[in-house]
Amino acid sequence: MKIRRIWAVFLRQLYLYRRSFTRILDAFYWPTVDLILWGFITLYLEEASRSLPHYVSFFLGGLILWNILLRAQQGLSVSFLEDIWARNLLNLFVSPLKISEYLAGLALVSIVKVALAFGVMSTLAALLFGFRILVLGFWLLLFTLNLCAMGWAIGLVTMASILRFGQEAEILAWALALLFLPVSAVFYPVEILPPWLQKIAALVPASYVFEGMRALLLERVLHPALILKATWLNLLYLVAGYLLFLKVYRGALVRGSIPKIGE
Repeated sequence: MKIRRIWAVFLRQLYLYRRSFTRILDAFYWPTVDLILWGFITLYLEEASRSLPHYVSFFLGGLILWNILLRAQQGLSVSFLEDIWARNLLNLFVSPLKISEYLAGLALVSIVKVALAFGVMSTLAALLFGFRILVLGFWLLLFTLNLCAMGWAIGLVTMASILRFGQEAEILAWALALLFLPVSAVFYPVEILPPWLQKIAALVPASYVFEGMRALLLERVLHPALILKATWLNLLYLVAGYLLFLKVYRGALVRGSIPKIGE
């Protein structure tokens, strides 16, 4: 073994980070998200463990619902990556297929992924832990629709980023949705967050969904205002995400960069 050869391999990998923001972000992203998320969970348990007997249900319900958002987002972005990896993107975009039709097809893929993940997780939660997510009743459907909508909005932004920045942005297909995890109130209420993060959480549709879930499990009642706020925000983000993707797509046509994506 030669030290200089080992050093050469090291430098080759190191040089990739010099002008790659996404690689640098990845190095700090996961530790930061983990620390913030589990830090707030610890605070929540410390304050609520004596007076809140339902926190196990909150965790299981939050985990199942969060995976709905995650699968909806990845149903768009990862399916888009599949076309890039298969060198099929150019074939699709030169065909008579409309962008709206392509996105609708990917949305159907995401619905299938959501249904499969939900079925598996809800069944295991019932069998292993005695938690039945269906106790949320009709509201579960509204929760699911809102989480899917937010996932699609994030997926559209992810796809636009990949189309604009190329292969370097592929990591966003797995990382971008998790950026919202600490401020989505999945495992703890919004009030646990510092005031400045509470203001950010107020702009995240998922935070209203998970606050509604906890209200249903604890008080057997849900304030419709929570669902209305989540719905309006999702409509806004879906339209913005669609327009962003269209703008980036048209820019890629002008630059002729679509055939080069994934190379």
